[in-house]
Amino acid sequence: MRPTAQIPSAGTGGIQDAAARAARHARESEKSRTLHPAVADALLLAGFARHFVPAEFGGTVGTFAEILDSVARVGEECTSAAWCAALQAAHGRLAAHLPGQGQADLWAEGPDTPVAAAVVPPAGELTTALGGYRLTGRWGFASGVDHAHWILLAAPEVGATGHHQRILAVPRADFSIHDTWHNSGLRGTGSHSVTVDDAFVPEHRTVLRDALAAGRTGDGVARCHRIPYTLVASLIFAAPALGAARGALRAWTALAADRVTAGGGRRLDDALAQQVLARSAAEVDAAHLLLRRAADRADQAPLDDLPVALNMRDASVAVEMLVGAVERLFRNGGTRAQADGEPLQRFWRDVHALAAHGALQLPPAAAAYGQFVAARGTTG
Repeated sequence: MRPTAQIPSAGTGGIQDAAARAARHARESEKSRTLHPAVADALLLAGFARHFVPAEFGGTVGTFAEILDSVARVGEECTSAAWCAALQAAHGRLAAHLPGQGQADLWAEGPDTPVAAAVVPPAGELTTALGGYRLTGRWGFASGVDHAHWILLAAPEVGATGHHQRILAVPRADFSIHDTWHNSGLRGTGSHSVTVDDAFVPEHRTVLRDALAAGRTGDGVARCHRIPYTLVASLIFAAPALGAARGALRAWTALAADRVTAGGGRRLDDALAQQVLARSAAEVDAAHLLLRRAADRADQAPLDDLPVALNMRDASVAVEMLVGAVERLFRNGGTRAQADGEPLQRFWRDVHALAAHGALQLPPAAAAYGQFVAARGTTG
């Protein structure tokens, strides 16, 4: 799929239109277990795919604060659409680590090229060939792959210097999609499995995964490409949860405004409902502050002292707060909140599914933070 028009940057109007379309087609996306075509098109027109694409290929080369706010806005309407939007941007940033010719191949038709990925864990078999590699294997959980023109796949490689993981850019003609996404949450993401059968991948369309951890260096490299993957991975995955929690809060409030208590009074005048509203709203706002601070570190912190452990800590704790807020809202929403057509139950399913992602788990984030504190003698 290609957008109907190319635009220079995301812009508020494009984001609002993407959010509106995501809301309009949320139930259809869930039913088909992939984004509705109109939503996929709107995400491209809003500039998510081009957000981190290098300027020489027409990209926006945007900030992490911008992508946090834009993804969260879409997530207020449909978490699945926000998840795909966040990953479109993230995958463009990963692809910017390819050699120059590989980037030129991928963005030959413009910066709004949708790219999927399945890089964790590595899979498949990789063998060397003249000028590149031959790749065979199966990878799972490739979100948004139904609408992708390319996919980034990670495969193990044994070389003269030991074991490595290599990321390879594979065009749509060289991979097959298998209908395997039947999950309780994030149903509209179309996170299906893909297979590759002995495809040739030229050397210039590959990069060692270690390069993502280090970030790009050199004159003229944009700041967003200098940032190591570990600093922003959890932030990118957390952004849709912020939107989902805001959407859940709005959905709960709409339900509460339409209900009366057993005594005939307004539900929002009930002390328990007021406490649910106040605590949940405050937790969502607090989580936003944590995530915005993590984004600001990625955008502004000195490049020679990027606090990866702080970002991991803040993102994982923020998501725990968001899940807690949505859980409280859902449990207080009554039977009506559980109906298929109610957005609250969808946000509840989505945020729980999202929080299970490995990048958002507290134990590894806490371990990294503990080591950070021990090494520096400071908590922040």
